[in-house]
Amino acid sequence: MMDRSDAQGEGSADLLKTINSPDDLKRLSAEQLEELAQEIREFVISTVSLTGGHLAPCLGVVELTLAIHSTFSAPEDRIVWDVGHQAYVHKILTGRRERFSTLRQYGGISGFPRISESEYDTFGVGHASTAISAALGFATARDLKDERRHVVAVVGDGALTGGIAFEGLNNAGASRRNLIVVLNDNRMSISPNVGALSNYLTQIITNPLYNRIKNDLWALTGKLPRGASKVRRIIHRIEESLKGLVVPGSLFERLGFRYFGPVDGHHISRLLNIFREIRKLNGPILVHVVTKKGKGYPLAEKNATKFHGLGSFCRETGTTAIKRAPSYTEIFGKALVELAEKDERIVGITAAMADGTGLVHLEKRFPDRFFDVGIAEPHAVTFAAGLALEGFRPVVAIYSTFLQRAFDQVIHDVALQNLPVVFALDRGGLVGEDGPTHHGCFDLSYLRFIPNLVVMVPKDENELRDMLFTALKHDGPVAFRYPRGESMGLPLRKTFRTIPIGKSETIIEGKDALFLGVGDGVDMAMRTAGRLAMKGISAGVINARFVRPIDREMVESAARSVPYLFTFENNTVIGGFGSGVGEILSEMQGLRITFRRLGIPDRFVAHGSKQDLFRDIELDVDSLVRRVEDIIGGDGRVNTGRQKIRSKRKKQDSR
Repeated sequence: MMDRSDAQGEGSADLLKTINSPDDLKRLSAEQLEELAQEIREFVISTVSLTGGHLAPCLGVVELTLAIHSTFSAPEDRIVWDVGHQAYVHKILTGRRERFSTLRQYGGISGFPRISESEYDTFGVGHASTAISAALGFATARDLKDERRHVVAVVGDGALTGGIAFEGLNNAGASRRNLIVVLNDNRMSISPNVGALSNYLTQIITNPLYNRIKNDLWALTGKLPRGASKVRRIIHRIEESLKGLVVPGSLFERLGFRYFGPVDGHHISRLLNIFREIRKLNGPILVHVVTKKGKGYPLAEKNATKFHGLGSFCRETGTTAIKRAPSYTEIFGKALVELAEKDERIVGITAAMADGTGLVHLEKRFPDRFFDVGIAEPHAVTFAAGLALEGFRPVVAIYSTFLQRAFDQVIHDVALQNLPVVFALDRGGLVGEDGPTHHGCFDLSYLRFIPNLVVMVPKDENELRDMLFTALKHDGPVAFRYPRGESMGLPLRKTFRTIPIGKSETIIEGKDALFLGVGDGVDMAMRTAGRLAMKGISAGVINARFVRPIDREMVESAARSVPYLFTFENNTVIGGFGSGVGEILSEMQGLRITFRRLGIPDRFVAHGSKQDLFRDIELDVDSLVRRVEDIIGGDGRVNTGRQKIRSKRKKQDSR
């Protein structure tokens, strides 16, 4: 495998090397742009095979991105990308080609648009369906300041399954402001698109009568002299009538947009022609562009779901690194099927992430009990509430960072009514290369204060299975979260066990300090305790298991047994597990103890490998050992910490 520093040169041909800004595209012919598109594809595939990333979405928008930047004048014209995983080509064309080999690496460029990274990144994104609303904000600000610029939102058809996208469309159409929405229709989000809107777009694309007559009208209009405005208006009326007759619903026109399309998203000449025409028009405009996810890389075209987002891979075979242990996602998905085989009430709900959440296993085994609602997390939660009221046991499997979008529904529609809905939160804690938009840093905090909701965190794969089992037996809402990636590699028990709600377990007894951990914080605590034991410091480790309710009896006992108490969690220290322990301690009388919370600091964490990120925020073992020693008072010599502890105990006893 080539050195990472050589990735930017591999497959980077002469034409691509001349492109340092979008202005350089404006001197190229359509034929040269087609040649450039192929060079970019080769460059992207070579680089992403080393760094990992969102490959298939990027390959599908190469020509579209070239056409947009050739026609419009960024950064003066505002181009807003939805989700952002399709913006790699945009990054390459806007001065970041030389740094593209650092994609998603610690200290390198982000896998998503970031306003701090480039003036061309007009809006920071990472979650779907936001572009239209943000673009309308830009368009409104332009008008209020009496400026002249174009605003373009590039939105995937998957993003249109999200409610905020329709809120934006509704408001933008009613505003009548100049705004261009480019609908990139590849019939995919991550999993294949579902729902009525997807069917509607397919009908538009596949209607041969409309497309044949529309093309004839465009050809006729192009042959008319410049002064034939009256004839053009008549032809436009004919086109509008044709849409009403042939295209089902004319949805976008009803929302106030003038609709253009469908357009072949891989035909640069056609894209250039339509963008050059519509930039002269006023009012809200929607351009429906049809692309193929993974275009130009046969492996990605055949399996767009796999190549949507992945780690480094062999570009010849598409194979990725062999996993040493099954992922937590896979373990959860298979455990759910085991339990669903014995309980017909169990159903699974995902928001366009069947593979990413492991619910693909339930879909294959019980397709009638599997529901993909699209990128619509708020709907998923309230949909689950309705199912629960009719006697079902819905399991809503969502990435931690995406459940934030359904916060009100969790409170109002589930917890307030005390419904037995189970929330399985994948990607809890730091996730690595996808960065701050995808880190699950806040779930323990934003769930911990919700009444009726039980919040659990498993320390390993067996406890994950047991927590799913326990959650499905509990008559009320339950959430449990687990990290991204490989599990601990432990042998799986064949049976499930019920975990008593709110009860912890002691793993190691300790005399000098106690470490209370949840989830992968338990492993942090175990490794830290092991290193400290070599220095003569005896630290006990307790697996707290529950963030709500916290085992109060355990906390009170721990606080009275040792002079030092630490909490370990892969969550922000603000309002998380450690804060809950601190609240209990604050209510205890006459307590003399040193208490510290160890977790993610109060800031957004960058992107990079998890190893680099944990080191950066001082949650790696070396940093944890140093932090604990500094608090206890040790200077790194064996037994120093123990001597300080004994000294402190004597002072307490003398009181």
